[in-house]
Amino acid sequence: SVAAIVFDEQGRILLFKHTYRKFEWGLPAGGLEYNEQPDKAIVREFFEETGMQIEIEKLLLAESSKEDRNISLIYLCKIVDGVFRESSEISEMKYFDVTDLPQMLFHEKNLIRWAVKEIKGN
Repeated sequence: SVAAIVFDEQGRILLFKHTYRKFEWGLPAGGLEYNEQPDKAIVREFFEETGMQIEIEKLLLAESSKEDRNISLIYLCKIVDGVFRESSEISEMKYFDVTDLPQMLFHEKNLIRWAVKEIKGN
């Protein structure tokens, strides 16, 4: 799987409101198609879900899951073009202060806190 970490100029984190999750708010993420490179997958997923183009700045983290045979690649990205359009998977996108995150998966909150320290040096 792949995920994007996107911050705005104020240092807020971009989250998507997922239509299919118990905890709706979460990081932009998705799966790879057969024979697809991970960096291409996150760009494709982001575009399919929002109509917006992102650019990868760097790979932040590659981690394996404790529960299954899954590797997640987390990329630092920036939005470079487009206007948000709702999709069947994403009903809203919004920037949140990293100290005031909505109810979301515990693992994703920890990942955001880690990314802030890694990127901003806090």
